Amino acid sequence: MKQFNCSVNLRQNSFIHMKRLFSTKVSENALGFALLILRVGAGSLMLVKHGFDKLTHFASLAQKFADPFNIGSTTSLAMVVFAEFFCAAFIVIGLFTRLACVPLIIAMSVALFSAHNGDLFGKGEAAGLFLTVFIALLFAGPGKVSLDRLIVK
Repeated sequence: MKQFNCSVNLRQNSFIHMKRLFSTKVSENALGFALLILRVGAGSLMLVKHGFDKLTHFASLAQKFADPFNIGSTTSLAMVVFAEFFCAAFIVIGLFTRLACVPLIIAMSVALFSAHNGDLFGKGEAAGLFLTVFIALLFAGPGKVSLDRLIVK
């Protein structure tokens, strides 16, 4: 009889976990943790893979960089480095998160629609994904685990 009770309890526990898995309720802690993962993941990928590369190769890229706003290749590259390196760093640490998202949204929009001709399912896929993440962060904010939250408290 004891073995039967154990298997019933196991089924009830697994049912409870399955119910929680498919629940539409979101706790504040879960949302804060999800935003932390989103911020740190997207921000560090942008910072290391894109921003740092452009920063370290600034001199060689400056003359041949795209100039979609007719402000000069060097100025365009400097603005992209500001967005992809410095604003991404702010997003990772959660400081001025919503404000830091704006230059990244602009940079990713230009990358997707100008540099990749709007090819969302081809060469512009990464720009489209980053654009989506930074728009989501703009609306959702940094979450509980951020410097923005500490400053506001």
